[in-house]
Amino acid sequence: MTPNLITEGEIFNGSSTNGYHELNGVHDGSYSNGHSELNDVPLIAEQGFGTRAIHVGQDPDPYTGAVIPPISLSTTFKQSSIGAHKGYEYSRSSNPTRSAFEQSIASLEKAKYGIAFSSGSAATATIVTTIGTGGHIISVSDVYGGTNRYFSKVASTQGISTTFVDLIDPQNIEPVFRPDTKIVWVETPTNPTLRLIDIQKVAQITHNHGAILVVDNTFMSPYFQNPIELGADIVVHSVTKYINGHSDVVMGVAVMNDETIYEKVKFLQNAIGAVPSPFDSWLANRGLKTLHVRMKQHQENALTIAKFLESSDKVEEVIYPGLESHPQHDLAKKQTRGFGGMLSFRIKGGFEAADTFLRSVESLAEHPARMTHASLTPEHRETVGVTDNLIRLSVGIEEVTDLIADVQQALEIA
Repeated sequence: MTPNLITEGEIFNGSSTNGYHELNGVHDGSYSNGHSELNDVPLIAEQGFGTRAIHVGQDPDPYTGAVIPPISLSTTFKQSSIGAHKGYEYSRSSNPTRSAFEQSIASLEKAKYGIAFSSGSAATATIVTTIGTGGHIISVSDVYGGTNRYFSKVASTQGISTTFVDLIDPQNIEPVFRPDTKIVWVETPTNPTLRLIDIQKVAQITHNHGAILVVDNTFMSPYFQNPIELGADIVVHSVTKYINGHSDVVMGVAVMNDETIYEKVKFLQNAIGAVPSPFDSWLANRGLKTLHVRMKQHQENALTIAKFLESSDKVEEVIYPGLESHPQHDLAKKQTRGFGGMLSFRIKGGFEAADTFLRSVESLAEHPARMTHASLTPEHRETVGVTDNLIRLSVGIEEVTDLIADVQQALEIA
């Protein structure tokens, strides 16, 4: 019988533990302890995002048949003879639970390799280490404050220099290249001003100069954007954010296709040792299973709140790629499959109004100038648009009416 195509909406209950999906027929869902062996079924098209999120890196335990692989807490693994092991010897080097997560996230980013770290900052530091003393980085000017801090105050002490460039126009990067430029580092959308970078155009210019392109995809998640397909060499995430999605893990990851790049980063992952615990890896892998469901709701809520803020007389500007008023709305539609759950706005009344708003709101909101981007100089913040009246909202998946009511009452107080 010809197998049916799977769509993301057909995944039983979003979990591989309490349902069974019949690829070759219809099942009434009454089978409660089965497991769908998708890898054993010939599909006539690539599996959908939700299918891969639930099944890749989720092989049943070969000894017990448990459909959720157990957490491997062991630090060391038995060898049948000297140097003869089953792929694992010491958990800093590799761990089965971490490997499962790495396989899953690589699949979702449409990459060959995944390498997990103890934080997004650890992933950044490890990648930068690959270029060595004397290397040069070109970074988008309004990069995440923690990344700017690392480039400016840590990498600079190791003989690695960084030039920050406004990349709204990709051609701005051309005159900044030097013979020692090794990495171009971008975020899109940027944090917190949500400006977009044309990944494909920047990738072409970067590769013409023999450098590699790193894209921080944290804000979009692999559900809405896959930079590897647009020419990026490495994609990084703060797993802490959308990928884990439950505010209980600090973790990072890097994915790539090039084997040489993979081997360099993998070596440093082991040598530096900034690896996540098995438990954190398990939690992050669990979070991946619902990423597609959550991101849809994040986006739906964010767009509704953005439109509400646009209608408020207490707001100067709303910055959200999903709004037609965003100057790069067309690029967002071309480059991504959605607009994400992050939005920023400028409140009337300056810092005082922003401070009052943040004291009054229950939703996850922050003041970039005094929080995530406090390490930037006032001049740099002004240049990239991180003003004292800028507020960033991480829109959640609660009922949107409740979120709007929360934002509205805070605006009225401010």
